[in-house]
Amino acid sequence: MDWGTLQGVLSGVNKYSTGFGRIWLSVVFIFRVLVYVVAAESVWGDEQSDFVCNTLQPGCPNTCYDHYFPVSHIRLWALQLICITTPSLLVVLHVAYRKERERKHKMKHGENCSRLYKNTGKKHGGLWWTYLISLIFKTGFEIGFLYVLHCIYNRFHLPRLVKCSMFPCPNIVDCFIAKPTEKRVFTYFMVGGSGLCIVLNISEILYLLFKRCFQCCNKNSKKPDFTEQL
Repeated sequence: MDWGTLQGVLSGVNKYSTGFGRIWLSVVFIFRVLVYVVAAESVWGDEQSDFVCNTLQPGCPNTCYDHYFPVSHIRLWALQLICITTPSLLVVLHVAYRKERERKHKMKHGENCSRLYKNTGKKHGGLWWTYLISLIFKTGFEIGFLYVLHCIYNRFHLPRLVKCSMFPCPNIVDCFIAKPTEKRVFTYFMVGGSGLCIVLNISEILYLLFKRCFQCCNKNSKKPDFTEQL
């Protein structure tokens, strides 16, 4: 997966983000993507071959592994990182739409005509809603993936030993997870990074809402420009 390309695209969102959004992007790529690429992938490695059971019964280790690890941590985190960064592209697309609309307006009425937008990247009108909706989606994805990980792996805990009696195992067999402590540390680190991102997203949502309420209540605020609603 080319994380560099994704980072390059999302870096363009920085100039349209608030301070909370810039911190969120730094946390995602420094404390989550970088840790994922540099360390987490190598720690998990070939999980199934490292999952050893004290039986030679064909199919038993595979069945037990599938029972205790229905979804790989690494693949689940990769999907999570893709899902939480994709909503930010909505802002980039909306700004691109504004720029294209502004360009066509100038072509039709000339370069000296009045502008449709004072600033195509200003969070006003429709772009403000797009930005807010992207934050809501990112927060929802974060919470959803944390809930799935919590349900599958019993409060993010990885034991050293698991007992399995799934067919075709002949009886209750002991199975051993490779490097459980190291995996547990990285699990807690990734969960902590996800929790921090949730706090940043909620803080940014509240900031945008309070700022909008303050602007609406400010008697000296200017009348809204209806040409900038999209």
